[in-house]
Amino acid sequence: MKISCPGMVGGLGPASTVTYYQKIIEGFRERTGDGSYPYMVINSVDMSSVLDCMERKDYDTLLRLLSTAVEKLKRAGAGFAFIASNTPHIVFPALKSASPIPLVSIVDATVRNACMAKYKKVLLTGTLFTMENTFYSDAFDAEGIRCVVPEKHERLVIQNIIFPNLEDGIVDPVQKKTFIDICEQIIAKEKTDAVILGCTELPMLVKPGELSVPSIDTLEAHVELILDTLFS
Repeated sequence: MKISCPGMVGGLGPASTVTYYQKIIEGFRERTGDGSYPYMVINSVDMSSVLDCMERKDYDTLLRLLSTAVEKLKRAGAGFAFIASNTPHIVFPALKSASPIPLVSIVDATVRNACMAKYKKVLLTGTLFTMENTFYSDAFDAEGIRCVVPEKHERLVIQNIIFPNLEDGIVDPVQKKTFIDICEQIIAKEKTDAVILGCTELPMLVKPGELSVPSIDTLEAHVELILDTLFS
């Protein structure tokens, strides 16, 4: 069996990068059963540079930044790559077209998970950039799944929960309750089947069973697809 080397564009943010690393190792060892570890390349980029591009909607610069990061992974020996974050997937189609190696999308992984669960309507949460762009809703629409997002003022509240605390690995109990309350109000109103935790730090805030409907941890879904690719 040939096992390819994954390359991670990390740093977006640091807390989730560590989680990706740990979970890929755990999943690899579960699949091999021999206690070995995968060879993996990590390129940790500056999150502030990415956020600056997002704030200015300078997607050309963002694409160049990510393309450079992927190119460095290839030169370091990666057979395929992934971005350890949801938000930069705004430019994923263009990045994938320009990439010298295959890329594994967190959006594809999440939609695959929702399809397997036979969800028909989901609530998308995440950064302001993720909630206000269409890269998730377009992917869900293609599979016949309706994707709803919080109202504008709720999106801003969620953004301020993620930054700076969650990005630094800090869970505030008051912010946790606020997030859950927002989700529950929308779940009741929209009758959604599941909540998409569309920021890789959100699973630190909300654990399985804490919402009245299932949640999809996009990081977990992504890791599963990465492992499938690694062993393919």
